[in-house]
Amino acid sequence: MFSNNFSISSKSTNKFPIIYSDSFLCHDTGLYHPEKAGRLTAIVEALRNSAIASQLVWQEPTDRQNILKEVLRFHTQEYLETLQAITERGGGYIDGDTIASPQTYDVALLALSAWLDGVDVVLESGRPSFVLARPPGHHARAHSGMGFCIFGNAAIAAMSAIDRLNLQRVAILDWDVHHGNGTQEAVWDRPDIAYVSTHQAPFYPMTGRKDETGNHDNILNIPMRSGSAIAEYLPVFENQIMPFLRNFNPELLIVSAGFDANADDPLASILLKPEDFGTFTNMCLELTPKILFGLEGGYDFDSLSRSVIAVIEQCL
Repeated sequence: MFSNNFSISSKSTNKFPIIYSDSFLCHDTGLYHPEKAGRLTAIVEALRNSAIASQLVWQEPTDRQNILKEVLRFHTQEYLETLQAITERGGGYIDGDTIASPQTYDVALLALSAWLDGVDVVLESGRPSFVLARPPGHHARAHSGMGFCIFGNAAIAAMSAIDRLNLQRVAILDWDVHHGNGTQEAVWDRPDIAYVSTHQAPFYPMTGRKDETGNHDNILNIPMRSGSAIAEYLPVFENQIMPFLRNFNPELLIVSAGFDANADDPLASILLKPEDFGTFTNMCLELTPKILFGLEGGYDFDSLSRSVIAVIEQCL
């Protein structure tokens, strides 16, 4: 379907695995859209020129033959057909800010496959990995894309890990500045999947209230005020998030790793620094080394790249 400039490397290496494809750049949202290919090229360039470059191994995502079955764990057949039709006629708007280009359908399928590969790599190695893919996913709903997102990558990865790999408990931690309403919708009635979200509130998409706890008390939403910084986040992690996750005791932790809560990000008003995401990562590693990080938001290229590096540094 697509080609990739990076060679596939052995999963048995001790280096940190990054699942990435140049094909993810082919989802074309236009020059002025915040969720554009430059986000990935900035991260890749920063990683390849970083002090940790020699400790990374780049892996091409699998072109899975059964990927549509995976998509249908959450999304409707009607949405799949609508998305395919939009791309086949040259692209267009899925909603007011979610754009599909001619290659978006195929790229989104490959992105989901990358998340599933990430699950496999983590469970095979017992160590973290990072999926650098786009389009993102945590706003995508069962019947439609939304908020720059096409498929619910994190939610589907969690469902797949349980149904395909026989796990009993998977947790999703979403530290993107926006609430992952699509992820929440997908796992609302899943006692085997926990969802935790910190997000600026009130803010898009106006979901994620504290009283939204799921049908099995499997959801923890922590709205954060505009202007919150690490001083406000640390007590939340220490006193709410980590106890909740420890009590759930996941066999796999999936992190919806959005970095738009950075102070420099143009789309939000939270004041975290790149190194703060390293702090969050360190706390997660105390819970389990089996962590899949997957890219969600983050629109200031410099703080985005530095945040990804800060996360990976803690995993080495």
